Amino acid sequence: MQKTVIKNRFMPPASWSSELLSTSPLFTDLCQSFAIAPLTTWPDIGWFNHCATHTLVQFVDNEELTADGRYYEEYIYATKRVPTRKDNWHDFFGALIWCLFPKTKALLNRLHMHEISQHGQKQRSKLRNKLTLFDECGVVICLEPAAIKHATLLRTHQWQQSFVDSRADWWQSIRPVIFGHAIYEMATAPFIGLTAKALFVEVPAGFCQWSLTDAYSFLDKNMSQQIANGGLLPDNDQLTPLPLLGVPGWWHQNCQPAFYLNMEYFRPLRAQKSRQQLGSLDD
Repeated sequence: MQKTVIKNRFMPPASWSSELLSTSPLFTDLCQSFAIAPLTTWPDIGWFNHCATHTLVQFVDNEELTADGRYYEEYIYATKRVPTRKDNWHDFFGALIWCLFPKTKALLNRLHMHEISQHGQKQRSKLRNKLTLFDECGVVICLEPAAIKHATLLRTHQWQQSFVDSRADWWQSIRPVIFGHAIYEMATAPFIGLTAKALFVEVPAGFCQWSLTDAYSFLDKNMSQQIANGGLLPDNDQLTPLPLLGVPGWWHQNCQPAFYLNMEYFRPLRAQKSRQQLGSLDD
């Protein structure tokens, strides 16, 4: 008899836990940016809107979208209201990303609507797929001039060279920032195999020492401009795989070099793709 293999769907924790967030370095930026620690239960819509002082949107209960009947992106575009489900990790993180990146999130929404106007809701264009991939799974790799080499190392899966040999560069001249709210959701129950999509952005020298407010404000403005100009997301060298738990400081086990020897997680670049990558670097 053939064995049936059932792939388990990821399930986040069923209950609210501010301790879960405050004790994991993956959520440090969120805990420092928002009053999460005092929460003893799921935040309500009022809490989200209190956080949204610099956004152009308002958070509303998801029941408004259900009653309205419009498509999610269309509803946000037309009303500047973001439907948010109660007691839901995915929407909790989605709301906080709206607060941290208001310009970029609003731009992604406008681009979705432009693509829908051109191709309809059911036919997803390449750009819409890229927008969704970044929105759900993106991690921005901020590179100061001294750390530019890491873009090539990570794109070509030279994990050892970036994460181990040049480990001292991380958080000194290279800073990762989570953008994808699905990545945040999965980080509530991290597992070996958790993989994000890396978007490489050049930042000024000293960026890694900036305050969170200044750093996120710069990124929001910078990314929204680059995406609007059409030169960021369509680039095939962007949104490359990033084994999230390999980022120094984000996972306790990666302080041991042996952690990076798991080639099922830290996969080498396929030979054909490696030749293509190296060829593009020579152009």
